[in-house]
Parts: sequence; structure tokens; C-alpha cells
Amino acid sequence: MNATIDKPILFDFPYSFETSRLIIRGPLPGDAAMIRQAVLESQEQLKPWMPWATEVPTEQEYEVRVREGRLKFLAREDLWMLLLLKESGVCVGSSGLHRIDWSVPKFEIGYWVRTGFSGKGYITEAVNGITEFAFTILGARRVEIRCDVRNERSGAVARRAGYPLEATLRNDARDHFGGLRDTYIFAKIQPDSA
Repeated sequence: MNATIDKPILFDFPYSFETSRLIIRGPLPGDAAMIRQAVLESQEQLKPWMPWATEVPTEQEYEVRVREGRLKFLAREDLWMLLLLKESGVCVGSSGLHRIDWSVPKFEIGYWVRTGFSGKGYITEAVNGITEFAFTILGARRVEIRCDVRNERSGAVARRAGYPLEATLRNDARDHFGGLRDTYIFAKIQPDSA
């Protein structure tokens, strides 16, 4: 990001980009049914890690989330991204750049995969693409991946994408079931060029 831009909303960057197999883009009006179906198919696998998956909203409620997500993306507050197969447009999961601090700039990548598409490398491909986008297009100095230490699959994605484990925060937070959890922090940094 150009250091002279002090208002993130003025920072122009693409709403979508591609990797070898995926179109990665922000949410658009009308995406609700597609996202909801992917979440419904994956709910049992997502519930242990994602509080929002314990109860799946109606299609109308999802459409509200989609439109709010679009507004947050355009306002540069949160960059929610859908992962769509290039060949078919099928939603294979979701990712994005969250907990944004434009003053650094730094971001956190979150992700989940649609159950029927797990084990095919889509999430690692998406994380690699989003990491590249963050560093080359957004000027990131730091990109993190945080996950519950018990979420072995999420940690494996971070490792496959080349993110070193930077820290383990013990008793860092309570999960959505009320239990204490430990959190891994994986991070990549871009060295200062000046």
C-alpha cells in the first residue's frame, strides 16, 4: 500500500483474482444460496471450530451477511473472499483477510473448505494466492493464520503454505462451547524495504 494513502477506502485494488484452479472474489448480491448450501453440507465438520456454523441462517439472513460483507470489503474493513472453481463456479469454501490493521499493514487469513472438496489442496492453493495478494497488491508487512491447537487440519494448511509457527498462546480464549483453548499463531512477514 502506498504510504501516502491514510484512508483505506481510497485504496483501489481488485475485487477478484485467480489461482490455477480458483476464482477468489468478494461476496456479491445473490451469493447467499450458494454459500448456505456449502455451509449446510459442511456443518458437522465446521461446528467444532467455527461458532457461526452451529446454527445455519436462512437464505435471506445469509443474503444480509453477503451484502454486509460486500460493504465491509468496499470500505476496506474486512476482506471476505469466496473460493469458486474456475471451470464450474462451484463454491468450494471461503477465506479472506480479517483483523486488518492498515497502519502496518497486517492481516489475518481465515479459511474453511466445503466437505466434499476437502483433501484436494484447494485451501492451500487459496491461502498461497491470498498471501501473495496481501504482500504484492495490499503491501502487507505481516500476514497471520491463527487456529485452535486442536484443529490439526487448519494447522497443516498453514504449514503447507510455508507459514512458520510463531507462538502458542495458552488459555488464550474460550471456544464457543465455553472451554478454554490454546491458539497457534503462524505468520509470514515482509521485511522492511526502507
